[in-house]
Amino acid sequence: MKKKLLSTVLMLAMAATLAACGSSSKESTTSDAGTTNEQTTTENGTTESGDSVSADVQKIIDRGVLKVGCKTDIPKFSLQNTATGEYEGFEDDLAYEIAGSIFGVSADEAKEKKLVEFQGVTAKTRGPLLENGEIDLVIATFTITEERKEIYNFSTPYYTDAVGLLVNKDAGIASIEDLDAKVIGVAQAATSKEGFKAYVEEKGYNVKAEFQEFDGYPALAQALSTKQIDAFCVDRAILSGYVNDGNMILEDRFAEQDYGVVSAKENTGLAALVEEKVTSMISDGSLKTLQDEWGLQ
Repeated sequence: MKKKLLSTVLMLAMAATLAACGSSSKESTTSDAGTTNEQTTTENGTTESGDSVSADVQKIIDRGVLKVGCKTDIPKFSLQNTATGEYEGFEDDLAYEIAGSIFGVSADEAKEKKLVEFQGVTAKTRGPLLENGEIDLVIATFTITEERKEIYNFSTPYYTDAVGLLVNKDAGIASIEDLDAKVIGVAQAATSKEGFKAYVEEKGYNVKAEFQEFDGYPALAQALSTKQIDAFCVDRAILSGYVNDGNMILEDRFAEQDYGVVSAKENTGLAALVEEKVTSMISDGSLKTLQDEWGLQ
């Protein structure tokens, strides 16, 4: 009898152990953002997730849209279509590529599903909008500098350019040395003025120009056409969008600079995701393909 009783007790204990082990199961799944999550299915069929997506990226996923600050007035890079309101350009397409990585879809699907919410920014407004959380990223010809890297996260450069000068053909200006005592227009908060001064000093040119700041590139182009300024100074790729029969870009090029995708300093998870996307596009050649599609050199 004792043996039978002991056998029964052991069988009941084993059954209880098996039931406890079967009450939940774990499986690994891949989230829309491309990271691995460990999910636990409980006895009542609900799912508990140990999501490894960073909190800053998860916030974007939960919101359902990536908010990106971009330019509205740079042909080929980012230009808002006045007829449709849509943003069109290389940097806008890069935003869709990043959104695709966040939401686990292709760039085309991200565009079709409107997973990017664009907000127009200028050199003056892009930093504050990023800092106060109104936008998640800035993809707006934002030049990487050591000083700025202390304040923001920058990705590996997605484009390299140099500063140039656009002048009227009838102004008699053939090179940077002809700009002594002339008025040069630059965008507010841009690095063009410093680049110009450093280049002149490096070359030993006797050029002392006056600088006038404007809020936006169309305003600069208009000031040049009305001869309010003698030269429009900004990145050469930007200038190329404002070339017409009456003006020209001088051969002088200086202050070579890199553009990076920018995120707020505390958003390290988002910065890491962006970095992975940009570097992978460089490696597989898709970034160069995108540049070629928009006619960028």
